[in-house]
Amino acid sequence: MLRLLIFVFAVAYFTEAARVTTAKDLTAAYTFEAYIQEYSKHYPEPTEYSTRAKLFQQRLVEALQHNSAVPPKSWKIGINHFSDWTDAELAMTRGYKKALGYARRAKGLTAPMFPTSSTVAPPIDWRLVPGVLSAVKDQGRCGSCWTFASSSTIESRWATTAGMMSDVSPQQIASCTKNPLDCGGSGGCEGGIAELAFESVINNGGIASEWTYPYVSYEGQDFPCKYGPTNQTTNPIVKLTGYQQVGTNDYEGTIAALQDGPIAITVDASTWHSYESGIFDGCNQANPDLDHNVQLVGYGVEGTTPYWIVRNSWSPYFGEKGFIRLLRDTQTQRCGVDLHPSDGSGCNNGPPNVTVCGTCGILFDNSYPTVSPIKP
Repeated sequence: MLRLLIFVFAVAYFTEAARVTTAKDLTAAYTFEAYIQEYSKHYPEPTEYSTRAKLFQQRLVEALQHNSAVPPKSWKIGINHFSDWTDAELAMTRGYKKALGYARRAKGLTAPMFPTSSTVAPPIDWRLVPGVLSAVKDQGRCGSCWTFASSSTIESRWATTAGMMSDVSPQQIASCTKNPLDCGGSGGCEGGIAELAFESVINNGGIASEWTYPYVSYEGQDFPCKYGPTNQTTNPIVKLTGYQQVGTNDYEGTIAALQDGPIAITVDASTWHSYESGIFDGCNQANPDLDHNVQLVGYGVEGTTPYWIVRNSWSPYFGEKGFIRLLRDTQTQRCGVDLHPSDGSGCNNGPPNVTVCGTCGILFDNSYPTVSPIKP
């Protein structure tokens, strides 16, 4: 009887927690007071309350204008847990360090490239395959997107290879990954790239489960490494035998790589925070600014519009239960030029500009690990 009561309470709690106002219900009458109640926010200090209320009101007006546009847009803007954050706070939720990614390519520090294929396979959605994706996670106010994109892709590739799922530790990657080029971020909450994460796991002899090495950097604080060949406090659950990169701006190669499982990708997510649903096409395509690592989990078509399916690390409150669909251009690949590839900490001898293709730059820097499960 007690177990039944606990179950009923849990169902009621999480159902209530999921009841938030969606784009179709938004009106100008939606108040900041209603918003902070829905998202369990608390601002006892009057100045902060006023600042947050102004930010919220600005985002509400933007959402209402966007959603009532004629002709209608292919995606909806909503109100979510980011709607009263400052631009500086929103920037904390990203963390791909493009200077490092570009510099590695300039220096030839890349893994074997996935072979390009001219054969385009039917749509695939790894969300529909049981046991391939763990629950959507939340990186918080730490620029650790690269650790979540890499760890979730390790989980998925292990699942498709070994037939089992276990959450692995993004904290281990955040705390134990070194940057040998000393550019483009210093790791942890200051950012990195997925390829560097895969190399770290290989060099450290594997990766622990999230349960034995939990995530503690949610508020943006870095912590010393507690894992490695000489500093190992937990046992590895997965080992990597290597990793592969998809060719730069390779549409067919990206499609082909997805056939065996999700992959870690890089995007410009600077305009994503208010996305709620639909097929997103709101990035700066002329001059994309890559700043976020996420996981590509499939592609499909809605009506006549093709799209990519991307898993984010901004909690299930973001977008379509933690996912975003991006326009998938099957003809032109939508290339632009990143005019400031050394933004961030910068790297010496980097390229002056970089051609970046796909909606939000989705085709530029994609990779995935090859895994070896640890038997108990």
